[in-house]
Amino acid sequence: MAHDGPVSAGLHDCRNAWVETLEALAAEDERIVAVVNDSTGSSKLGGFQKKFPDRLINVGIAEQLMVGVGAGLANGGRIPFVSAASCFLTGRSLEQVKADVAYANFNVKLVGQSSGVAYGELGATHHSIEDFAWLRPLTNITVIAPADAWETAEAVKWAAAHEGPVYLRLSRMPVPNLDVPGRVFTAGKAELVRSGSDVTVIACGTTVHLAAEAADKLADKGLSVRVLNMATINPLDEAAVLAAARETGAIVTVEEASVRGGLGGAVAELTAGECPVPVERLGFPGFVPTGSTEWLFEEFGLSVPGISAAVRKVLDRVKR
Repeated sequence: MAHDGPVSAGLHDCRNAWVETLEALAAEDERIVAVVNDSTGSSKLGGFQKKFPDRLINVGIAEQLMVGVGAGLANGGRIPFVSAASCFLTGRSLEQVKADVAYANFNVKLVGQSSGVAYGELGATHHSIEDFAWLRPLTNITVIAPADAWETAEAVKWAAAHEGPVYLRLSRMPVPNLDVPGRVFTAGKAELVRSGSDVTVIACGTTVHLAAEAADKLADKGLSVRVLNMATINPLDEAAVLAAARETGAIVTVEEASVRGGLGGAVAELTAGECPVPVERLGFPGFVPTGSTEWLFEEFGLSVPGISAAVRKVLDRVKR
């Protein structure tokens, strides 16, 4: 799961899907513009800039200004995609995201690049594991963490057509496409990746394929594991979560984010009030060490063995 360099066979950089889709949409709709903070390269917007040189605005390393410019463009009838490393887009610019985008309810599309721990070796300043917790309380921002290239493209299309603020959380880590027949992307709805009745694993973003692989391996051990791709963190698909709680009696959440305030927090809040069941949350407990993305995933259980262990742990809680 190397986070840079050539993409291995069968793995796809979701940023390629994002820019290809944006360029196709922009060719059909002149209202679409891109705003960056000197991140044209890391956002992979070089091709967009060549095709639409007057529709990419680079404000330099000035993230608050970048979000403010996006808000102004939206107020003027444009559809701005504001793209930057998610750690800076959501952390450094949080006041502008709150006041200029969410409170004003402007039609701004925030695109957080290289999210989670994709910048592993650069350490906590560049990790973006708090963004779900920061943005979930801004209830009118739709927060989407696509699981693969196909879902990334569908999410970009949906965001462009949706009237209202959106946060797309993208990674630089190549991932496989999910093996789910007849897929249809619907914002706010969980996707059933694996059916199961013993326990449910709810995952998002780069962890969904790991959850599916863990479910397949656990099936060989006689466990029936439901896997939900909860691509939309806000609004949460409450019906799918409560059905999982009622029908399987235990839940594991998996996210490349802090376990406080993100997907795990949202699921725990909901089930605690509506249908209490054991919930095991996999993610990061707080600031994490400097290290490769691969090592961080393994160290904190975002792996097939880690998810499998969490499933057995939550089932042991049910037995008690």
